[in-house]
Amino acid sequence: MSELKFVKETRRYLHEHPELSMQEYETTEFIASFLQDLNITYERPIDTGVIGYLEGNSNQTIAYRADIDALPIQEANDIRYKSKNDQVMHACGHDGHTTALMLFAKRCKSLYDQGKLPHNVVFIFQPSEETEAGANQLIKSNVFEKYNINKIFGIHIMPFEDVGTVAFKNDEITASATEYRFYLNGLSSHVASKEEGKAASEALMHVLTQVSQIQQFHLNGLNRNIVHIGQFNVGEAINTVPQNGYLEGTIRTYDVLDLQVVKEQMQKIADSVELLYGVTCEVKFAEGYPPTMNDALLNDEVKQALSHVGLEQHELEKPYLFGEDFSFYKTLAPSYFVFFGTKNVEKDFVYGLHTNRLNFDEEVLISVADYYMALLTQGENE
Repeated sequence: MSELKFVKETRRYLHEHPELSMQEYETTEFIASFLQDLNITYERPIDTGVIGYLEGNSNQTIAYRADIDALPIQEANDIRYKSKNDQVMHACGHDGHTTALMLFAKRCKSLYDQGKLPHNVVFIFQPSEETEAGANQLIKSNVFEKYNINKIFGIHIMPFEDVGTVAFKNDEITASATEYRFYLNGLSSHVASKEEGKAASEALMHVLTQVSQIQQFHLNGLNRNIVHIGQFNVGEAINTVPQNGYLEGTIRTYDVLDLQVVKEQMQKIADSVELLYGVTCEVKFAEGYPPTMNDALLNDEVKQALSHVGLEQHELEKPYLFGEDFSFYKTLAPSYFVFFGTKNVEKDFVYGLHTNRLNFDEEVLISVADYYMALLTQGENE
């Protein structure tokens, strides 16, 4: 089977059978069976996901990561390999990430069988990137301790970069993702005697206004940040003063100091509510993914590998403002994350990540495997 046929068949099978975070049981079985057929040692340290391993000809160990989960989105593409699972879709390209790593595993096994695999290789097929930080779950399982990993690489498809282009930058390349929630509690009363109540609605309007102004008045305008209000509600009945209010949203920033400013301002907003309106207000934060930090020491290796396989390099000035749990792998070893362009106007591959129309040409997955191989074999033929 040609590599192009392999990536098309594999990616399209995965695309037809997407599974949500921590529910990737069939996907896990599919990958495990693939590794078993290749006679690659593997293990399953948590409920879903697979770690494969091949021993090479040096003491150096390089890890490569692909995420395997899908999103709760109803696919709108009219294609033969459209998702068969209602309200579930590979709308972030993880089917492609998984396929590229599987192709790379095939190549590595071929080198291993010839006695030519230059280094030890760890293949990380990771669950739950979209929620629950599957990367961190794997790390906490201690599965990686025995491998003594020296460096870790990962990729993501990017529909806003042209095919053949790879985007990267040192240090921060994706943002931290932190959720916030405001809980308000006032005093209910009948609307006929509304002055006896403490209106959570009045307090919530204050919170909405103040939160929406954090970006404008408290953060450096040169930095890219998002303070997003996602949902809010207030009140219980048509003829009563609202007693309860709620607001939630997400904070995206790549500068930890900016994140601290946002959290401090939100706490001040919460503190001001009782003083102004007599309504109690508590703000809670759910720490999400930290920024993905690319190790500058690996930059030359990455650029050389991209040059070796003939890919155009786009060094970003600013990070992307979405979260990515590849960020956790930095706690294990130096790591580097890049974005492979998939934009192709002629084929209408122009729709963004997390949209119901995301699609791409599988040929890019061969380029990903080429890049992985170049990272593995650098210096071998010099």
